[in-house]
Amino acid sequence: MRTFYVVRHAKAGSRGHWTGDDRLRPLSKKGQKQADELVSVLEALPVAAIFSSPYLRCTQTVEPLSRARKVPVKSSIELAEGHGLEGLNQFVSNTRLDHAVLCTHGDIVWELVEDLVARHVIRAGDGGFEKGSTWVLSTKDGVPTKARYLPAP
Repeated sequence: MRTFYVVRHAKAGSRGHWTGDDRLRPLSKKGQKQADELVSVLEALPVAAIFSSPYLRCTQTVEPLSRARKVPVKSSIELAEGHGLEGLNQFVSNTRLDHAVLCTHGDIVWELVEDLVARHVIRAGDGGFEKGSTWVLSTKDGVPTKARYLPAP
């Protein structure tokens, strides 16, 4: 049995109001507070590795956790928007990973929740995919067997 923490990035400034490259859109003040509070949310859980989408809002979400745990953030394009469950599954199916934080985007977390419902791991309406929230995912042989939702701080 292996465990993953799938984190949706914290609140960022509005996509509609951002004029630059969307990959460089930073966290808002509320998002930075959520990122800081993620340290407490995951405090009782072991963290062996931290992977993040290369988008700035994702890396900023896990930087306080990285500093607190002294675990470096590894950037991974597989966790970026548009990479879907295939990107996430590259981590979940990796037998060398356990207790890894995977910071990603809403589209991927949405697909994860739909997949968990389809596999009868959770019921429709259990949990969600709000910005800054985390899914604690237990897997066996790369397949989710249990999932617990931790609301955004």
